[in-house]
Amino acid sequence: MTSIVDQYRIISTAAGWIDRSGRGRLRFSGADARSFLQGLLTNDVSALTPGRAVYTAYLTPQGRMVADITLVEHGGDIIGLVAEGQGATLATRFDLLIFTEAVTVTDISGDFAEIEIIGGEAASIVATAMSTTPESVAALANLGLVDTPGGLVLRDDAAPFPSFRLLVAPDARDRLVATVEEAGAIGMTEEMATALRIEAGRGAWGHDLGEDVIPLEAGLLDRAVSTSKGCYVGQEIVIRILHRGGGRVARRLVTMAFDPSLAEAPTPKGELTSADAVVGHLTSVAFSPARGAFVALGYLRREAAEVGREVTVAGTDATARVTGFAS
Repeated sequence: MTSIVDQYRIISTAAGWIDRSGRGRLRFSGADARSFLQGLLTNDVSALTPGRAVYTAYLTPQGRMVADITLVEHGGDIIGLVAEGQGATLATRFDLLIFTEAVTVTDISGDFAEIEIIGGEAASIVATAMSTTPESVAALANLGLVDTPGGLVLRDDAAPFPSFRLLVAPDARDRLVATVEEAGAIGMTEEMATALRIEAGRGAWGHDLGEDVIPLEAGLLDRAVSTSKGCYVGQEIVIRILHRGGGRVARRLVTMAFDPSLAEAPTPKGELTSADAVVGHLTSVAFSPARGAFVALGYLRREAAEVGREVTVAGTDATARVTGFAS
């Protein structure tokens, strides 16, 4: 496998790919599918169009996240893209919420293969691989999508370089990989993909996002929450924080960079201290060739969550500085 430094160099000028076929997928079918989701999810589902996806969250009544979901229109239905292992569980959970609505929820996780492509020349490589025009791919804004003869292309800028999700039939997966590699993309490791995600300040389900997280803590207000739509599950908690609490939450998901002298990656979930007090914990860690140092995402208490703050991994001499906030 190519070293992470070489991977980064190639990705910055060409592209890298990674298999995401294990992610979950739901199909919402029926005349009431849109209104059903509008009453449950945090974002404005009415903004969903054939060329535009919607990123949203499903919450408990207490405002904690059950899932983050990207909704796309495809084949006359609404497809929900969710984290690995969540397809069947969420299909059952949504199905239990159907009363008189004309909507059917199906776990279709196995109906698609998915490849993520990231890089400076990702748009042209995606266009070649998916038999569409470079112009149509390059013109996509974040969460823009285009149907292609073999599937669909979704732009999802979860990296410092253009990033795309390619969904195709499972039997087309190997051919797709061969095509993107012939066009100049290389296979990238999970560590490389994590480093790019951290650099972009994007939390991932199962690492930085989970059932103990309020969306505002993870910086998801602008991306995943509508402040003007009607009621949804958990809205009361979100509105209370925004209007009565001035948007202040007890903790924030932040980006951090460790001292370049650190030779070994700190363990994710490790406690973070400042002035001998525990102020948070790590959630994701990877080596960043761009910085020549390990970078991380982690939650810090509100009083410690400030750019420039130095924190230490408990029980070690590994120190990091806060560089920004997740979004």
